[in-house]
Amino acid sequence: MQNINVHNNIGYKFIFLSIRRNILPAIFCLFTICLVVFSKNNFAAAKEGLMLWANNVVPSLLPFFIATELLSYTNVVNKLGKLLNPIMRPIFHVPGIGSYALLMGIISGYPTGAKIVVNLKEQGLCTQEEAERMLAFTNNSGPLFILGTVGISLFGNSTIGFLLLFTHILACISVGILFRFWKAKNTSSVKIFSKQNNNKKEQVNFSNLGDILGRSILSSIKTVVMIGGFIVLFSVVLSILKNSNVINIIGNLFYPLLRIFGISDVRFSTSLISGILELTNGLTQISLIACKKISINIILSAFLLGFGGFSVLLQVNSIISKSNLSIKSYFIGKLIHGVLAAFYTFLLITYFPIFNFNL
Repeated sequence: MQNINVHNNIGYKFIFLSIRRNILPAIFCLFTICLVVFSKNNFAAAKEGLMLWANNVVPSLLPFFIATELLSYTNVVNKLGKLLNPIMRPIFHVPGIGSYALLMGIISGYPTGAKIVVNLKEQGLCTQEEAERMLAFTNNSGPLFILGTVGISLFGNSTIGFLLLFTHILACISVGILFRFWKAKNTSSVKIFSKQNNNKKEQVNFSNLGDILGRSILSSIKTVVMIGGFIVLFSVVLSILKNSNVINIIGNLFYPLLRIFGISDVRFSTSLISGILELTNGLTQISLIACKKISINIILSAFLLGFGGFSVLLQVNSIISKSNLSIKSYFIGKLIHGVLAAFYTFLLITYFPIFNFNL
């Protein structure tokens, strides 16, 4: 009897390992088949994703990427770190130099914060644990996107944009405070290493300005092209999921959970699933749902802006993949960020009449 149990356990283990080994190839094969089956709709989706990247992402992110690359060749970052260390260390349990990642992450949007954190770790300016803490709260939606795209373009109201921006930043700071306890007992030798390597990176001057400017532009273009690839890919994935009715099926399964919070329209469920996969698409769908209680649209938008979607998560994962940083802290941090942003938005709409847009 014991031999039979042992053989069964070995069999189950073998099947599990076989499924795990073949799951990604199976998904990629299915994706390729779907590209052919839904080719007409996929072409339109890819074209829309490419236009979104060219018209919105490149103009808004490329200049910031170049600026952050250039600043990394100066002593501005180190000076800012020394200046703000008395604030960042006790509140967030990260070095003062983390303020640079936080500020640029808020100003320029996804995925600038993650890129800066990786640069800081590679330069030996923070430890492994500090970098993972910073990942959780320094990568955020930018004000241009929240105020311009979401507030004015999607909702047609700048006050909604300011409300979402305020709760987004407030939730970001809250996540940073919570994550000060992330691996707090762990210590790293990188602190000693950083003192020896702070000034190892080449400093910009007039003689090497052209070379450094060229390197900064090439590095920034590489990151922006990578982001464009993710946007096009997820636009196509969403198109396939919609045309194969998978989004509606998942939305219907998810719908009972939303009803607990008093959301009775199933369209919010499918739109939220779309936004969890790809941020901009989900926000657009949510803003188009006609509802007398528009506070529902705003609160769900706050959650999506905080979470960022799996498209952004994979962008961040590709950026940190060579730095030995764990994506776990980022995923947990963004999930908490989304929940807190939605909660803060609910409180402001409920207790401050100026933010109540319900009919």
